[in-house]
Amino acid sequence: MSVLAAKGFVGAGVSSGLKASGGLDLALIVNRGPEIAAAAVFTTNRCLANPIIWSKQVIADGTARAIILNSGGANCYTGSQGFQTTHATAEKVAELLRDSASDVLVCSTGLIGEQLDRDKLLAGATAAHAALGVDSGESIARAIMTTDSVPKLSERHSNSGWSIGGIAKGAGMLAPGLATMLVVITTDAIVESAALDRALRAATRVSFDRLDSDGCMSTNDQVTLMASGASGVEPEESEFQALLTEICKELALKLLDDAEGASHNIHITTSGAASEDEALEVSRSVARNNLFKAAIYGNDPNWGRILAAVGTTSATFDPYGIDVTINGVLVSANGEPAEDRSKVDLSQRKVDIVIDLNVGSATATVVTNDLTHEYVEENSAYSS
Repeated sequence: MSVLAAKGFVGAGVSSGLKASGGLDLALIVNRGPEIAAAAVFTTNRCLANPIIWSKQVIADGTARAIILNSGGANCYTGSQGFQTTHATAEKVAELLRDSASDVLVCSTGLIGEQLDRDKLLAGATAAHAALGVDSGESIARAIMTTDSVPKLSERHSNSGWSIGGIAKGAGMLAPGLATMLVVITTDAIVESAALDRALRAATRVSFDRLDSDGCMSTNDQVTLMASGASGVEPEESEFQALLTEICKELALKLLDDAEGASHNIHITTSGAASEDEALEVSRSVARNNLFKAAIYGNDPNWGRILAAVGTTSATFDPYGIDVTINGVLVSANGEPAEDRSKVDLSQRKVDIVIDLNVGSATATVVTNDLTHEYVEENSAYSS
């Protein structure tokens, strides 16, 4: 059930004809209450798509009745016509629900610079509304997919009687500041808007913001959290935070697993740093180093490229006091070769890199993928 696991929510995924393939391309999720508290975080890209501009206005009061999402077009850099399409979509959903457009969030994903077919979009909204309550949740996840190969779903059930679940899409342009992704998380716990916002920001900081597959940030990213209160349970803030963070981390790793063309999932942990921010800077510098990523694709434990990337940061360290471990093999210690690099096995998909700066106690992990022929081929033909 995932995003419909929580009481009080109904939804549907339909085909509206936005995709040339005829596949599912539009999803509608409605919160039937009794509460309609909501929070959202957005891409930090300054070039924003029309749905992001709209949704930022909607979420300002901490409430949302519904969210409608489409694939098949990003509705970004489409001018006033594109914004009018976003507005018309929200108005259509509000009309169907007999509610206000100011409580309808809108998300879009796909190619930038192409107008969405408004008539198809509005007809799709009507079809999705007619199908509410009969969906398993998976078709909703499939309706928001673009280059994804599988739907991403997650759910948790608290022993105290409330539930939380979510869906995500994203396979490329995955970088901190969120990723090229749409995420919707629903809960039937009683949580007021300000607490939802705090919890969501804390959860995304250690999940989606630690995902840096290809260093490219999208214009359309949005993570939305909606609470119906239908369970009648008001959890402790720490309990709610824990399950929400679990959901976010699981969905982030599912995005990593499905990254475009990837053959390795790389977990880069910097330890012994002076601060968490410095640990993050170091891990991210390696995650964005194409020479390193290409080496991992070729199953080459080239630790020199790791140290070269670390050296581009402003973090505190002694260049000749750093240790590097790859998949459990200490390949470099104190700036010198250590164990034989031939001991490193990179034949499996998961790769663990540990960079110990040996100056403090802070640590942070960033996850990324290798740079492959398949990634280049897929992104060289994305709009064709």
